[in-house]
Parts: sequence; C-alpha cells; structure tokens
Amino acid sequence: MSNSGKTFVVEHLDPELEAWSSLEYATIAAESHSSGAKFLLSSVPTTLKLPENLQHVQGLAVETRGIEEIYADKKDKVCLLDPAASKDLSPEDGDTFDIFLFGGILGDDPPRDRTSELRKKGYQGRRLGPVQMTTDTAVRVTRIIVQDRTPVDKIPFVDHPEIKINKNESTQMPFRYVKGNDGQPIMPEGMVELISKDSEKNLIDELF
Repeated sequence: MSNSGKTFVVEHLDPELEAWSSLEYATIAAESHSSGAKFLLSSVPTTLKLPENLQHVQGLAVETRGIEEIYADKKDKVCLLDPAASKDLSPEDGDTFDIFLFGGILGDDPPRDRTSELRKKGYQGRRLGPVQMTTDTAVRVTRIIVQDRTPVDKIPFVDHPEIKINKNESTQMPFRYVKGNDGQPIMPEGMVELISKDSEKNLIDELF
C-alpha cells in the first residue's frame, strides 16, 4: 500500500470558521497537495461561506456530509487522532489506515475534548503524544509519521513557544509545534500577524 495519497479529514464542528482556522486549513491544504495527499473538510454547514483564502486553494475538498456518511463502507480504514487514545500513532499505521480524522477544533486551550463526539462513533484512535497541538500541526505530524515513516519521538518539536508581538511584548503559545529547519516553530503564513493583531485588540479592549 502506498504511503502517499492518504486522506486527512477535519470534521468541522463549528457553525463558523475563525480567521486562525482558515489560515490553518489553507496550510493543511497546501502541504497535503504538495505531498500527494488529500485534505477534506467535512460537516461544513451549508450556511457557512468559506473565506476568500480558502475558496480557490488547491488540495482542499469541502463536504457538507459528515465522516460517517462519506466513508460508511471504509470505517476500518479510518484512524481518529485522539488525545485520549491509549496508543501513539506509528509509521506502521500507514499500512493499516488510509483516512486520518481530526476533530476540529484541536487547538482549544484548555482542550474541550471536541474529539469525544467522534470517539462515540467507534473509530480506532491513536494519539500524537501528550502535548496539545494546533490542527495544522496535528495533520503535519500525522503526515510525517505515516507518509514519511518517521516515528513521533524522532520529530523535532517546540513546546509552548514565545511569539514576539512587538519589541516590548511577547505571548506564549499553549501548544506543541514542529520545529522548522530554522529552529522556529512551523506556523501558518500570517498566523504571527493575526496573533499580534488579536493581542493588540485585547489590550485595547482592556484599556477601554
């Protein structure tokens, strides 16, 4: 069985799509496309209008149906990435599973266990280690494990990095990221700017 050509599915469990989610989804789509994988956003409400940056992105398929309906005949090929699973994802899981399912929103802090809604559906679960990740990081790590055949303990991570907002301020991110070649956490393009804008907005809200 080929290890490329996997399908990564984010079951979108929110009536809206926040700006940071759209940056994460655009990144997942681009990385999936360039690695020969597919990215599917499922359970998207018909009332949800996709933001501009996702409307023409390569590598993204959008479905209003949920995972159960789409892959009704392939349940045993679906692996749910579940922080509460007892077993870590391994490169060998790439031989067993074709579809890797993520319960958006993974990047909640504190985690709200949105995955429990999918867990109840009886999919086999695997975890990605003990530290909370953003959705794009979780997909990236899964792809590195099952397509590049790199065990999770061989992936370089940065935990809870400090992001510089301006020369006087920084904010600590409560997540684990993959470390890039430059030693910095890999984040979606535009994410640091968005975090800075949000921090400034919160500061202004506090002041007034």
